[in-house]
Amino acid sequence: MVPTRRTLLQTAGAVSVGALAGCSTADSIGADDPARTYTLDVDRVEATPTEYALYEPDDGALFGDPARAALDRILPDGRYTTYGYEPLPDDAYVEYDGSYYQTEQVVTGRKELSRPLVRVESVPSEDVPESAILIDSLEQPSARVLKILHSYTQTGGETSAAELLRDDAYVLRRPAELESRLATGALDGQVVTMTESGTWAYRVHVSRERIMETAYTALAIDVADSRAAFRDVVFGSRIDAELTEDALAEGVRDLLDQAIERGRHEETTPLSADFETLLDALGLGAVDRAANGQLLWYDEALFRYGLYVNEADE
Repeated sequence: MVPTRRTLLQTAGAVSVGALAGCSTADSIGADDPARTYTLDVDRVEATPTEYALYEPDDGALFGDPARAALDRILPDGRYTTYGYEPLPDDAYVEYDGSYYQTEQVVTGRKELSRPLVRVESVPSEDVPESAILIDSLEQPSARVLKILHSYTQTGGETSAAELLRDDAYVLRRPAELESRLATGALDGQVVTMTESGTWAYRVHVSRERIMETAYTALAIDVADSRAAFRDVVFGSRIDAELTEDALAEGVRDLLDQAIERGRHEETTPLSADFETLLDALGLGAVDRAANGQLLWYDEALFRYGLYVNEADE
């Protein structure tokens, strides 16, 4: 069964017919709270829902090549295993020979492998040699790794990329990484810098170690055998709100149309009744900080929207 997300009349974001008509009985948002600014961003998506939902790997060697290799192996009914990394995004929709599939990746074990590990050591500015290499001059697989290690070092391990490291080391796993200058040892012992002036300089250390790697097996699940059937899948799983002009009271409809035309609508609490009703209709009534990447089908067009809530003086 295809997993579903919030849709207007089926989940927590649903509202009653009365609310859509502008007759919500909920207390005014923020009436008794410190002033907060609610910013609704709305952008038109120049694609149909089915086109937008389909995944296509990029042209790069780092992420695109492993993704294409995985798709070549799993479509229509194969399997593809990688170690230490997932070659495809989670739950991606793809088309093959007129049918539609959703990719899945499951853990199928682990294996001990020899991997290159990259670590960096900060170098004082007075010790930076003239031969230091500017990180941006390197190819993407090497530059990306060193920038991740730079961020990890400067934030004391608090960076969002910390999960990519193992014991302060970046493990080279992807094919493009294993063919990079880091993997060949060409940068081992070299000093690299983030800037031409030598700011944020590091000495690179590359070692090869045997580590246990998680096995990820990708496969494809058949979800639809026609474009029309796939459209229903997309609306059930990707569209967060489906609205029509007739379902909205005039003031709510005008507010949404203005937000679409201008790209955003912003109010400070207490919010107007029309804005509250619109937020409910979009499934955003319970958001207290931020929600983004949502999809709206309205007036036979697709929109991407998000809500951001801040203290009024921020």
